[in-house]
Amino acid sequence: MPIGAGHRSLDRRALLASAAGAAAVAALGPRRLFAQAAAPAATAEVTRINDRLSVIGGLGGNVVVFDGPGVVLVDGGRAGATETLLEAVAGLVDPSRIATLFNTHWHLDQIGANAAIRRLGASITAHEKTRVRLATPYYLPDEDRYHPAEPPEAHPTTSFFDQGGLTLGGETITYGYLLEAHTDGDIYVKFDTDNVIAVGDAIAPLRDPELDWFGGGWLGGRVDSLELLLDISDGRTQFVPGYGPVVDRAYVEAEHELMLALWDIFFERVRAGESAADIHRSGVLDTLPRRFENAPKLLYDAHKGMWGHYNALSHDIV
Repeated sequence: MPIGAGHRSLDRRALLASAAGAAAVAALGPRRLFAQAAAPAATAEVTRINDRLSVIGGLGGNVVVFDGPGVVLVDGGRAGATETLLEAVAGLVDPSRIATLFNTHWHLDQIGANAAIRRLGASITAHEKTRVRLATPYYLPDEDRYHPAEPPEAHPTTSFFDQGGLTLGGETITYGYLLEAHTDGDIYVKFDTDNVIAVGDAIAPLRDPELDWFGGGWLGGRVDSLELLLDISDGRTQFVPGYGPVVDRAYVEAEHELMLALWDIFFERVRAGESAADIHRSGVLDTLPRRFENAPKLLYDAHKGMWGHYNALSHDIV
């Protein structure tokens, strides 16, 4: 259910106060749930999830490699690291067997290998918003410039709006839209038999959650997307984030509770006319189970996104 007005905030307070939610956070503790960011590695780091699924890190966002009846990749690392990435992939599978590459969204640290994978004969699947972003120059407000469109060979070959599925030799992979969790083009990719879900930057165990407000991401979208991920998972599901280690459902529950708490803070304070700096100075973040590496940036981005969706907050905004 999408974000609503005031009654939804009251539901969220009830959730935050529930014994189950408190137990999940208390049992695992903030250090395990929310690791601090480390310096990016210069070489590929390969982690096996099981006999068919591996994660390649250290070359931009995490890259998932599925070795089934056909080879599937989720994300392609950053531009400039493609040669190293393909070497790491070749250590796991025959790259000529790659059938499909999924882009979890359109940021440059996830789509760097698009053109190279296309040249290997694979298709690229992404949300329609990602296809449009990669085919169109887009503005970078922090740099006050437009990033040029990617070359046509780097564009997705297949796009969708809501959800879809892929069958390879009897194996089913399902995927769907995570509406405005991080950008306007986020998706999940679920390997059904293995019960593993790749989610890109829709969860953030290693880095601060990033809400690309100018690229369509916002706090309400992230809350709803985390709820969707919980709906399609169970206690045995493993989640692959854009950065950091594979996590379990308990982590996703904890981040969901964290985002709910942030929503409640912003729901009240944005409606009262407070700025991001006001919220930071208030010290209200000290009540949360996680400390952020760059709290002013997170608050600024969340504040901009909330005002971009002011009609979702309430009828009586100051």
